[in-house]
Amino acid sequence: MKNKVVLFSLACVTALSADAIKSIEYKDVNKISPQILNETLNMNIGDELDESKLNEAIIKFYQYGYFDDIQVTNDKGNLKLIFAEKPSIASIEIKGYKSRAEDIDTLKTVLKLKKGSMYTPKRVKEAKEKLLSMLESEGFINSVVETEVEKINEQSLKLTFNVNKGDEIIIKKANYHGSDNLEQDDFDHVTANKEIEFASWWFGQNDGEVKIDQLKYDARRINDLYFEKGYLDAQVKEPFLDIDFASNQANLDFFITEGNKYTTNDIKIYLDSSIVDPETIYPELKLIVGNTFNIKKLRQDQEYIKTQVANQGYAFADIRFDLKKDEANSKVDVVFNVIPGKKVYINDVKISGNARTLDRVIRRDVYLAPGDLYNLTDFKDSTNKLKRSRFFEDVIIEEKRITDDKMDIVVKVTEAATGSIMLGGGYGSYDKFMVNGSISDANVFGSGLSLGLSADVSARTNRFELSLKNPAINDSKYNGEVEIHNSESEINRDVYDSTIDTKGFSVGLGREVIRDLYAGAKYRLDFVSENYDYDDISTISNPYLSQDYVSSSITPYLNFDNTDDYYMPREGVKIGTSLEYAGVGGDSKYLKSSSYAKYFYSLEDLTELDWVLRLKTQMKILVDNGQINQGDSLYLGGAKTLRGYKSYAFPQNESGEITNPYKNMWANSIEMSFPLIPAAKMRWGIFYDYGMIGEDSFSDIQRSGAGALLEWISPMGPLQLIFSRALDAEAGDDTSSFEFSLGSSF
Repeated sequence: MKNKVVLFSLACVTALSADAIKSIEYKDVNKISPQILNETLNMNIGDELDESKLNEAIIKFYQYGYFDDIQVTNDKGNLKLIFAEKPSIASIEIKGYKSRAEDIDTLKTVLKLKKGSMYTPKRVKEAKEKLLSMLESEGFINSVVETEVEKINEQSLKLTFNVNKGDEIIIKKANYHGSDNLEQDDFDHVTANKEIEFASWWFGQNDGEVKIDQLKYDARRINDLYFEKGYLDAQVKEPFLDIDFASNQANLDFFITEGNKYTTNDIKIYLDSSIVDPETIYPELKLIVGNTFNIKKLRQDQEYIKTQVANQGYAFADIRFDLKKDEANSKVDVVFNVIPGKKVYINDVKISGNARTLDRVIRRDVYLAPGDLYNLTDFKDSTNKLKRSRFFEDVIIEEKRITDDKMDIVVKVTEAATGSIMLGGGYGSYDKFMVNGSISDANVFGSGLSLGLSADVSARTNRFELSLKNPAINDSKYNGEVEIHNSESEINRDVYDSTIDTKGFSVGLGREVIRDLYAGAKYRLDFVSENYDYDDISTISNPYLSQDYVSSSITPYLNFDNTDDYYMPREGVKIGTSLEYAGVGGDSKYLKSSSYAKYFYSLEDLTELDWVLRLKTQMKILVDNGQINQGDSLYLGGAKTLRGYKSYAFPQNESGEITNPYKNMWANSIEMSFPLIPAAKMRWGIFYDYGMIGEDSFSDIQRSGAGALLEWISPMGPLQLIFSRALDAEAGDDTSSFEFSLGSSF
């Protein structure tokens, strides 16, 4: 139809006489500016009417896609162009699919339809096909989408999609024909289409829903899994899905030829030693000669070699590998060839997507700047640091090649809602019922400042805190924080109860010394009130007396953290040490040394299982410089030091008589963590704790505990359910069999 209209318009133009143009009028056109209209027409008043130019202009007008018809008239040099514009979509409604406004808005974006878009039957047809494809991908087969077009006026219309979702098909049985060495659980970890499991509604359980769009990829995923297990000759055919529409159930069949399992026989790296010595790379490779070949480890080794070369500035280095199979002996030689290219320098750093966060807040966490020699580790660390900031839902940093030795760094961010209101609760054998709540914004006005108000309330402990933190003062390597707190802790003994009420504030200043290493100092001022309530004080010869005192201290510290995840690390260490000096005014006079070390090691390389070994040790030493109050004493017990015993379990004091504060504490933990429901970020583990505490030595009291735990990275933070048992408890020990921990991890 469009071609006929164009031909008709051109015929009209051809019939026009070649008069001088006296006036030009554009009628019924709103979607193109007068400037564009004049530029497209390419003729002005006073020019002779040029038929060829007019023909070209009309063709260009049609190519804009805004018009159904264009008519041209010439009345003695008065040129008039009359446009019939295509209608705009004034309203879009999607019925029968998605209910939340946010989901519908996202759906409209995917369909590439929005209010004000130009209406064309082709665009509506493409949107309809996209809807059907999305429904199929979610398991709704035989869905129907009908469209209604309602004319509002000559320029606009309302578009309605009526969705009749088809039946959801459930995979009742998945068969893996020919899989003698791998089991269904192995395949479930990599495929999108899986057999329905018992209690499919529970977190992480397979719901069995058919995902049509993923079927073609599942065979490739299984093939890749076999390559990870060393089966380099494995072949997996496209799956066959047999649907019974009467029951809305399906059987899924994969046909597999496994072949032999290969062992890594030899590894060679061909690389110019003036760039990187290959001998320094071999010890770091994941692939090990004599072990089963693993394509995943080979790709990791390929990336490691790439990193080492690119860290020397060779950003466009090409790392190729070749596999030489000895089929008779089921062995394979791996050969890496490195083509370095030229050294590359940074031309510019460009930032986009930050409507709220200031450019400088992002730029300070990007380790590469214009003029710098490219470094792949800096490139990757920039992404990780921006993600750890909590300012963004997603961070993508791209390399844009300018020349053989120049590139731009393009930082694309998707900002997150950094403000939050959270409320949670739980129960523990010591604290009883607990309620946790907070109001915070980790990126106030896009400045990177963090402001928070939190409260933890339980039967034994109450704590309220208001804090303001700046991770980079004036975009420097310095960080600072101000915090105001009010806490109340209750300790229950057989003959008395004690309450320590603390009100105060702290101010801290720190600096990043080198990457991952921070040093700084904090000043803290506390006004403390100790209160003691005896059942019968007349029976106590030397009781504790209630008192008020002031504690003023300064604490220099040093912290190192190179772990790979904030909440659930699998690799790396965390090490910290501090020395609190109380005596900067106030009443308390002491030194408190605190040190800790945490080590995380993934056993996946050794066992090919997602097991994580965790080790932790912490030590505190209190030195009397004139006055140590009972509230300054060290304690052992609870989820953070010794599980299996209640918080403040040691030192014991059942007599009610005054005893000297304990000044030495050492606690150790070993954990083995296993995946439970990876999709829900849930794991379980077993642990053993050993702790020591004493008045003047570490060995006055020695206890140990063991047990199991469940951990979940919930929307409110880390949550742990701890089931523990005291292994060597003595008479009178306050033991604990269950604890609930929210907001802290290992």
